[in-house]
Amino acid sequence: MEKRSGIIVDPVARRQFSGTLVIDQGRIVEILPDSAVKGPFLLPGLIDSHIHIESSMLTPAAFAAKAVCHGTVAVVADPHEIANVLGVDGIDFMIDSGRQAPLKFYFGAPSCVPATGFENNGATLDALAVETLLRREDIFFLAEMMNFPGVIGRDPEVMAKLGAAAKMGKRVDGHAPGLRGDALAAYAQAGISTDHESGTLEECYKKLALGMKILLRQGSSARDFEVLHPLITSHSARCMLCSDDLKPADLVRGHINLLVKQALSLGHDLFDILQCACVNPVRHYRLAVGLLQKGDPADFIVVEDLERMEVGETWIAGEMASLRGQPLFSAKPPRPVNRCNAAPIAAGQLQVRAQGGRVKVIEVTDGQIVTGCGFYPLATGSAVVEADPDADLLKILVQNRYRPAPPAIGFVRGFGLKHGAMASSIAHDSHNLIAIGSNDLDLARAVNLLRESSGGICFVQGKEEWRMALPVAGLMGLGSCEEMAGNYSAIEQRVKENGCFLQTPFMTMAFLALPVIPALKITDLGLFDGEKFALTDLFV
Repeated sequence: MEKRSGIIVDPVARRQFSGTLVIDQGRIVEILPDSAVKGPFLLPGLIDSHIHIESSMLTPAAFAAKAVCHGTVAVVADPHEIANVLGVDGIDFMIDSGRQAPLKFYFGAPSCVPATGFENNGATLDALAVETLLRREDIFFLAEMMNFPGVIGRDPEVMAKLGAAAKMGKRVDGHAPGLRGDALAAYAQAGISTDHESGTLEECYKKLALGMKILLRQGSSARDFEVLHPLITSHSARCMLCSDDLKPADLVRGHINLLVKQALSLGHDLFDILQCACVNPVRHYRLAVGLLQKGDPADFIVVEDLERMEVGETWIAGEMASLRGQPLFSAKPPRPVNRCNAAPIAAGQLQVRAQGGRVKVIEVTDGQIVTGCGFYPLATGSAVVEADPDADLLKILVQNRYRPAPPAIGFVRGFGLKHGAMASSIAHDSHNLIAIGSNDLDLARAVNLLRESSGGICFVQGKEEWRMALPVAGLMGLGSCEEMAGNYSAIEQRVKENGCFLQTPFMTMAFLALPVIPALKITDLGLFDGEKFALTDLFV
């Protein structure tokens, strides 16, 4: 039997009082008020209500080793990144790795593998495969339904997946950037209960009015919290907090605890914040996570100072999982699983012959995954279109990594890269090889480096190269969070030293291959119009 005393912050009764938690067999069996008790604050453990673990470049066990130190006791995780590479085998890998750590992983069944029919990936999860997953006790919800055109048009395959979730009594997560009017109403009426892709308060209000819950997101690339945080006070019963995607260096600094700290600094009430960070995820997803109530699992954190929100202890199921920033568990490095069969490419394959007066350009905004569609005028008589770093016009390519095929090529503006080329095997959601560069020679060399190492990230400039291997599905490494953060940051810094001014260049690049986010993207099959939801010509 364990006891832990302090100022108990009860998120259900919305009160603080001095007392002692009595813990036996992983549960809180008594809560003893005692006005004489001083000491630290005991708060419910924090929950990330929507995350793709793979984007941290860490295995679930390695992710847990750092996340628990920041007070995270549970995550609602969509494994669609690895599912696009390896199918159900990839999902099983994530679940098995998560079992090595005390952090509570709640994995969902990916709903859109592949995300669209306008790209190639490594696996397909049809309605039967999704229903089979949803029948499993270790699969807890239907993950984000990105195929909103399929929902709105009541596509039979899409509706079968939604119907399977309804039959099993499992929640359905949404993904509805920019949907409005009748289209949004049709999407919500299909039984989709959440959304984490809202960029404005007005958009959130319309989704809330249709019964959807809003996930306030602050990740490494998509950072919406600064705009949406007023909902913590105005709609505390209908909101949750999430990161979606975190690079390892950001996870080193903190997790949901940083959002709690920021919300407090913005003047929000502590209990409204905890409603979003703890209570709502537990109730919405029916998680077996404690909320500091008698009979609950003993999942809580110990914090000396609420304003700083530095977590001294994290307890999960009655056991201390971290102490003073160090995990109290270890996990064996996994056996890598992977798939990479890309063809080698030569610089000559990347030449783009002019076929019109203007070329379409993917327009990037720092901190956003929604892109614009711009145009670059060609000089009269131009035979080929080259990258023009001085005009911030760079070449982008996506190459099928699952079978030999020529790359799709386009142009992008907003990176600022002056020299060299950057490449990655992380390209949402199909995770083909993606690269951006100032010249064809460096572009070809960067992509070939990834092929040789079966995935990773790299930067090439002339004869110099910087590379980090990701042997687990081309998405995750085998190191600790600190090790991966150091390697990743060193390569990212080289990109920035060569002119790139984006906060997270590799994560931003990864989303340029995601066709379900408007407006202009690129897949291995070509340029994609996310508003018309169709492949589009490069030239106009």
